[in-house]
Amino acid sequence: MIENINRLARRILLMMARGTITLVDDSKPVQMLQVRVNGLELVPDLPRFAEYGFTSNPPTGTQALIASKNGDRNDGIVIATSNATFRMKQLASGEVAISDNIGQKVYLSAAGIRIDGGGNPVTITNTPKVRAETVLLECTGDIVDNCDTTGRSMAADRGIFDGHKHDVKEVQGGGSTITSETPTQQE
Repeated sequence: MIENINRLARRILLMMARGTITLVDDSKPVQMLQVRVNGLELVPDLPRFAEYGFTSNPPTGTQALIASKNGDRNDGIVIATSNATFRMKQLASGEVAISDNIGQKVYLSAAGIRIDGGGNPVTITNTPKVRAETVLLECTGDIVDNCDTTGRSMAADRGIFDGHKHDVKEVQGGGSTITSETPTQQE
């Protein structure tokens, strides 16, 4: 009887474990992880479960929480990951953020939504229209219209427009005067 109780106690103790991710295989339908639980135990081929619509590839050294069915480490799953090195800190109650290990962030703060590209470009693709319903749209740099064709910024186009002059020529024909304006700027 005592032996059965001890076996049950060991299984209960083995149901949850914390370890460090050493390898990620992100090529399969379900991401598979290798996790080092301690100096002697390295658990391979653990499926990682994540919330629908959210995915990541945790860097080596990320902590993982493993749940093992009936305390059997060969039948475990990773149910959570955390990396204190790259975790955003000082969020207020109710705030949400998505971030990575190179400084890119989407921060739903109490003061508004902030997007930080971490020094990388931000690209919006596969949409027929981007609409901004706002009373004021501010930009601290240039805006380039038709970037794939003209390559000019709106400031450069404004310079072309401001420099656009017309020569006025009077042509007489049939007793009337016609004014013809020919642009001097051709772009």
